[in-house]
Amino acid sequence: MASSPARPSPAVRILDTANRLFYDEGFRVGIDRVISESKVAKASFYRAYPSKDDLIVAVLRRRHEEWTRWFVRRVDALTTERGRSLVRLADALGEWFARDDFRGSPFTNAMADASLPRTAVEVVHRHDEALRRALLAYLEHVGLEASDEVADQVSLIVEGAIVRAQRADRPDAAAAAARAAASLLARLDRPV
Repeated sequence: MASSPARPSPAVRILDTANRLFYDEGFRVGIDRVISESKVAKASFYRAYPSKDDLIVAVLRRRHEEWTRWFVRRVDALTTERGRSLVRLADALGEWFARDDFRGSPFTNAMADASLPRTAVEVVHRHDEALRRALLAYLEHVGLEASDEVADQVSLIVEGAIVRAQRADRPDAAAAAARAAASLLARLDRPV
C-alpha cells in the first residue's frame, strides 16, 4: 500500500501561507488569517514565529533565496540556449513579468510598508546587495569589464524595470530595460 506524502510541519505551512498572502495582498494581512488558512493552532503559530515581525523576516528570507536562485539559474539557462548577452537579463525578467502571479518585487513592496521591522529592512538590503553581486558576476561572465559602478547602474535598470512592470502593468518593461542597459554600455564603449 502506497503511503501518502507527509504533511508539511505547521511552521512550513505557516510560511507557505504567509509567503502567498503577503506577496498577493501585502503585510497588512492579519495573523489570524494566516493561522486560519495554514490550518494550524494559534499556539503552533507562536511556537514557530513568536511575532508577526519574525514571520515577515522569514518570508522575505525565503523570497530572497527562491527568487535569486530562480533568476541566476534562468539567466544561465537562457545564456546557454541563446548565447552570452546582457539581453538575457531582460529575457528572464520578461518571463517573470508575464506570469499571472507577478506582483512586483516583494522587496520593493516591503519597503513601501511604513511599519516594516528593522530586521526585515536588513533582509531587503542584503537582497539588493546580492542582486548587485549577481549582476556584476554576469557582466563579467558575458565578457564585459564590469565595475561596481556599472553593476550599480545595471541594478538600477533592473529594479526600475521591475517597478515599471508592476506599477504600469507593463510586461514590456524588460525590453525597455534591455535598451537602457545597451545604451549605458554603448556610452561606456562596451559591447552588449
